[in-house]
Amino acid sequence: MAARDHARLAEHVFSAAVALHERVRANLGPTLAAAQAMSEAMRSGRKLLVFGNGGSAADAQHLSAELVGRFQKERVALPAIALTVDTSILTSVANDYSFTQVFARQIEALGQPGDIAFGISTSGESANVLVGLQTARARGLRTIALTGRDGGSIGPAAEIHVNVPDQNTARVQEVHMTLLHVMCEVIESDLELEQ
Repeated sequence: MAARDHARLAEHVFSAAVALHERVRANLGPTLAAAQAMSEAMRSGRKLLVFGNGGSAADAQHLSAELVGRFQKERVALPAIALTVDTSILTSVANDYSFTQVFARQIEALGQPGDIAFGISTSGESANVLVGLQTARARGLRTIALTGRDGGSIGPAAEIHVNVPDQNTARVQEVHMTLLHVMCEVIESDLELEQ
């Protein structure tokens, strides 16, 4: 591929990413509702349980790190746990039960009423994310789904559904990261007003 073709490809990627960001920017209501729900829960001593597969697992870990550590401002550490990091739990549950149960079992063990279960799926069809959210709702947790495409079966399973309506996984993941950062900004802003 010639350098000129590389430049065209790069321009196309940037144009598509910007256009999708603009489409999602026009409907920030669910994003702000998710941030407010997390902020309220953590101010009340509740915790955030975040989970997803692949790139969404990395996003879950990123969100947890921003809240436990810090995002932009010095503040108290916030209780957020990525359910994607304990390989002994993930592999034992997958082996003894099924991979579909890897998040549900952790929610059953760690989740309390009023906590937030936050499932991320670019396809909207990850079976283990769906079962995790269903388990959370049955146990009295509030639920948030961050999805792509049309939200699939996961979107309707959550109390708050944040959707990035596009078929391209890479573009969806890029906007997911922006939305997660928006949520962190809102949460830190809320906490700053209380101090």
